[in-house]
Amino acid sequence: MKNSNNTAAAIKQAIELCDSMRHEFVTPEHVLYALTDQLAFFYALTDIDINIESVQFPLREAFDKMERVPDGISYTIEGSEQFTQMMSFAIKQAQSAEVDMVDVPHIVAAMLMLDDSAAAYTLRGIMGTLQAQFFEALLCYYDGSDTSDELLSEEDEFDLDHAPWRQLVTCLNDTYTKHNPLIGRAEELERTIQVLCRKDKNNPLHVGEAGVGKTALVYGLTAMIERGEVPERLKGAKVYMMDMGTMVAGTQFRGDFEKRIKQVMDGLAAEGNTILYIDEIHNLVGAGRNGDSALDASNMLKPYLESGTIRFIGSTTYEEYNRYIAKQKSLVRRFQQIDIPEPSIDEAVAILNGLKGSYEKFHNVKYGKGSIEHAVELTAKHISDRFLPDKAIDLIDEAGAFRETHPLTKQKRQTVDNCLLDDILAKMCKIDAEALRTQQNDTLLKLADNMRTQIYGQDKAIDSVVEAVQMAKAGLGDELKPMASLLFVGPTGVGKTEVARQLAAQLGVKLVRFDMSEYAEKHAVAKLIGSPAGYVGYEDGGLLTDAIRKTPNCVLLFDEIEKAHSDIYNIFLQMMDYASLTDNRGQRADFRNVVIILTSNAGAQHASQANIGFAGNTSRGEAMLSQVKKTFKPEFINRLTDIVVFNDMDRHMAELILDKSLRRLADKLQQKNVELSVDNSARELLLDKGFTREYGARQIDRTVDSLLKPLLMREMLFGKLRKGGKAKAEAKNGKIVLT
Repeated sequence: MKNSNNTAAAIKQAIELCDSMRHEFVTPEHVLYALTDQLAFFYALTDIDINIESVQFPLREAFDKMERVPDGISYTIEGSEQFTQMMSFAIKQAQSAEVDMVDVPHIVAAMLMLDDSAAAYTLRGIMGTLQAQFFEALLCYYDGSDTSDELLSEEDEFDLDHAPWRQLVTCLNDTYTKHNPLIGRAEELERTIQVLCRKDKNNPLHVGEAGVGKTALVYGLTAMIERGEVPERLKGAKVYMMDMGTMVAGTQFRGDFEKRIKQVMDGLAAEGNTILYIDEIHNLVGAGRNGDSALDASNMLKPYLESGTIRFIGSTTYEEYNRYIAKQKSLVRRFQQIDIPEPSIDEAVAILNGLKGSYEKFHNVKYGKGSIEHAVELTAKHISDRFLPDKAIDLIDEAGAFRETHPLTKQKRQTVDNCLLDDILAKMCKIDAEALRTQQNDTLLKLADNMRTQIYGQDKAIDSVVEAVQMAKAGLGDELKPMASLLFVGPTGVGKTEVARQLAAQLGVKLVRFDMSEYAEKHAVAKLIGSPAGYVGYEDGGLLTDAIRKTPNCVLLFDEIEKAHSDIYNIFLQMMDYASLTDNRGQRADFRNVVIILTSNAGAQHASQANIGFAGNTSRGEAMLSQVKKTFKPEFINRLTDIVVFNDMDRHMAELILDKSLRRLADKLQQKNVELSVDNSARELLLDKGFTREYGARQIDRTVDSLLKPLLMREMLFGKLRKGGKAKAEAKNGKIVLT
């Protein structure tokens, strides 16, 4: 009794499988796993709606439990007791059927007769009550055939739509209508068609940033093929998309992945006039490589790329192209690179206007007049790490979904307006919605007045800051620079940091603060933009670049800049001149919507001498300004929008700051049901003790903390104010007392 070619092939593969896993005995489980690679067996399973993975998965679990021979120990593979029993049962099955050859149906029937067998248990589990139908299909597909390759060629006998390679690819000709139509891109489309019509190296490679429309271009090409709007050579062509995730899924054993690649390629070549689209084609480089072997998926494709029987379209980004594909010279020369640039604002508006109807129909909304243009301009300005048109499409799609789920009125057709787009973008980009609305003139007009209510005696400084912001909002500033780059100079405690804090609050954006005393060492620049490759912390990125990517709309404060190492000033040059900074991984942070504020106490030690001698009318701030120009390099100062000099503290300013400090204290006490009043004598005492030109507003706060708060604390914890009440502070004998 001899074995059929299919049976012999299954047993041979089972032995190879056993060897690769270092199992000493070939079992029925190895044979069943080998059978799942045969087309006829696949067809039989398909007939009873069984997925091949449902057979392979329990077998892999069974393999994991089998004992493996340790590396370095030689052994001979033998048939297990159950394998011998299975072959004996199979021979009896063939004899009963009066045939002289053991075929796969006999092997499967023999497996089911085994006791305590994982193979038998798996087969019973998948077949259930469909055992008769499964054997009928097995007998049909294996009847009189020596190899599964012959079965594939008999189109009248088999349904080619269920060929195994088709389960690993998607036919875009069947699905292109579900995708957004292609608008524009005529030049790139023409170049793609031109390359596809070449005799040799007819493989286009689309290279462009994520979201610019590389995949949409292939769907657009498929639509043109279906409409017959292509040259004769491409008419009737089928476009298939291969997903690397699907190709790799479930390939646990050596050779599974390569087998799938070859299966797809041979199937496409047999069909003829096919185009294979490989998205993220850089994933092919290294895929399926084992140890030191140079063979990977990209090398397996080279013969097919060379022959031209299958045309390939690949797509990847510039970063991935440079990292993976550019090194593979033999792969590069077989493709024709086609750059897919980001569309301009006008082109993006045209694309979105073309898509608007389908989104209106889907969400049952109407996009208001000018909303498409507004969406494109907003995303172009505020989303710096993504690209048009994808980011603008995301915005109108999400706005439509929001209006669909949060209708304003009971009318049938809801409207998406610019105000809603602002709110949705604020959520998408983590920007305070108020930041987008500060473009309104009313908010900007009151900006200076609102800041003066919180900061006293620095009107000139506030006017300089507000004017710089208003200039940027009016569009008169340089669009390729930050909104403003300001250097605040003045003695300590006069409100430099507070101006930055209040500006952020009034604009409705976040304050991102860096204390530059932490960057006094030469190597500290790595903390801002990330460590070089090979150093500790490389994967963490830079604190500054990461912060700006997370909050692209903010007030960026570098406090006490003169304390930083001088090398750090060099990275500020790029940031203030081109509104961008590149971190250690090549990712760019965009500073176009950032107000940069640097504060400095440089020359504070010389400021006290400002009023000595003939230059007695020079303020401390101006004396410090002259020192600043000596401290910082000319190219650094030259890139600043303005240098703002803060006034010295005077008595009137101190009175206003004291009142503000007492109001804050009263607000805290009110939460504890305590009402505090401070008479003029106590106020004057606090002012006399707290007002010093040298220490500014912080000394006033310290005076309130040391003279007044301890009295209140003792009464609130242990005295008459434990349950609340009224208290009056007054001065007696140079001290403050409470009544």
